[in-house]
Amino acid sequence: MAIVVRELERRDAPVVARLRAALWPDAPADALAREVEDLLDGRPGSTLPCATLVAVDGDEVLGFAEVGLRSHADGCDPARPVGFLEGWFVRPEVRRQGVGRALVAAAEAWARAQGAREFASDTWADNEASIRAHLALGFEVVDRCVTFRKELGG
Repeated sequence: MAIVVRELERRDAPVVARLRAALWPDAPADALAREVEDLLDGRPGSTLPCATLVAVDGDEVLGFAEVGLRSHADGCDPARPVGFLEGWFVRPEVRRQGVGRALVAAAEAWARAQGAREFASDTWADNEASIRAHLALGFEVVDRCVTFRKELGG
């Protein structure tokens, strides 16, 4: 496999939309696809810089990474913007072959080029596969948190 990581192109949109739906199954698939089109049309959902990277082998999309700058991230220097891995997905049949590593390396390089000195990410506390993948790529756990919500009647 010859993995190449590059920025998202219009021809990638249908596959990336399906991969995004696999990563975020609770989100409406049409909204996720519309976000890809918005990115391609120069209308990202963020006011800070962001990019969508795809890993390809020839014309075949193997996975994607969405990376952006954030004004802050838990465990990072609050005085500087931080690169943040917003989303990261590799097709199950090509996992553990360097695709995820290549995507994260490219996302880190993008963040470095934006002036970031730190790179952060998050995942659900019960997503053991994602936690292991992050740790294998040099991330360290800086916090564990349970988020609560309560309706206020009236």
